[in-house]
Amino acid sequence: MHDSVSAFPRPTGLKGRGWQLGLGIVAMMAISSPQYVWALFTKPLQTTLQVGLPALQITFSILIVLQTALSPLQGFLIERFGPRWLLGIGALLTGLSWVLASMAKSVIGLYLTYGLLGGIGTGIIYVGVVGLMVKWFPDRRGFVTGMVAAGYGFGAILTTFPIDAMLKTSGLAPTLQIFGCIIAGVGMAAALGFRTPSVHAIALATPETSSAAVPKSKINFRPGEMLRTPVFWLLFGMMTMMSTGGLMVISQMGAFAKDFGVSTAVVFGLAALPLALTLDRVTNGLTRPFFGWVSDRVGREKTMAFAFILEGCAVLLWLVFRENALAFVLLSGLVFFGWGEIFSLFPSTLTDTFGPLNATTNYGFLYIAQGVGSVLGGPVAAWIHNYFSSWLPVFYLVAGLDILTGVLAIFVLRPMRGAWLDRPTPSPAEGPLLASV
Repeated sequence: MHDSVSAFPRPTGLKGRGWQLGLGIVAMMAISSPQYVWALFTKPLQTTLQVGLPALQITFSILIVLQTALSPLQGFLIERFGPRWLLGIGALLTGLSWVLASMAKSVIGLYLTYGLLGGIGTGIIYVGVVGLMVKWFPDRRGFVTGMVAAGYGFGAILTTFPIDAMLKTSGLAPTLQIFGCIIAGVGMAAALGFRTPSVHAIALATPETSSAAVPKSKINFRPGEMLRTPVFWLLFGMMTMMSTGGLMVISQMGAFAKDFGVSTAVVFGLAALPLALTLDRVTNGLTRPFFGWVSDRVGREKTMAFAFILEGCAVLLWLVFRENALAFVLLSGLVFFGWGEIFSLFPSTLTDTFGPLNATTNYGFLYIAQGVGSVLGGPVAAWIHNYFSSWLPVFYLVAGLDILTGVLAIFVLRPMRGAWLDRPTPSPAEGPLLASV
């Protein structure tokens, strides 16, 4: 059913893992734009396709749902056949989704291209890279998953202003086509250098590398075993709640910036909306390795509690100063500084709890929470806004979920996970699961 990590001899080193980290960051940067610059496309797409915002936001939800729903299968295939070609296919599908979306004549066409193909492509890259990193760096899981997740958050910095400028000068279709080709080329080039660490390297995740602040499981659990534990479902619920808020902001920012009257305002000589989106990419990137590094030292749950409650408070302040363009830009950055770390804290916590051997597939199941959050933060949030003719209920709900998740981290997850890791270690019912690597 599971296998003891201590059954493997301790390895002498993990050569080449710095290159793997660098390639992971590049690959994540390449496929970040479909999610993080979506707000720039909503108005041009509404005009081109003549659709309302709730119908259009279904595209974004399809992107995230498909990015996450297939991730357990994608993780299994990557662990079974290796990362190189599968991640290359993911990059190709991501770029192709933009090229084909440029030719869409209806919102259904957009769903099938930008949403469906983009979701599958970005999902392969995301779950594959994170799964590789928690294996290559068992001694620094929080920090390193934060670094590759930062690549995903930072990547759109390089494209936000160029895409915004090209939309204004060349229009929607050429912008999607050119940047789609760039996404595919860069991502495929990075994918060619990936490789999976040896079983002996994975075995580095032993009690010898653990600290009192960050205890690690002595056993590797298969997905079926993990899914039967309350700890996993608590993590799933918490990640869903946190994903909802961040994805609401990402998908709806263009809409509520217009309603707040700041979308056309100028701050420091730049348009407020793309400036806020660019600042968000910076803070959304910095927070991932920062809070991952913090969690490696003080513990996952304490870090979660601080960061999640910080985001909830930032959302409330953002609402108070919503009509001030400068405050809108600055507070948007603080909101993302309190949100983006979920992509370092949750995968590292999951791997600490259930072992590194099946980490890619296991994280694939947890990553589905991001898809649930996209539905709640996308079309559901748009529906709530339309029903109340106001963004206030949406912001209050998001802040409440953030603060609740922070409380759960320290008062429920911490004792539950502690009891799980302190239980007596059962004897393996089978031999080492070398074939599952």
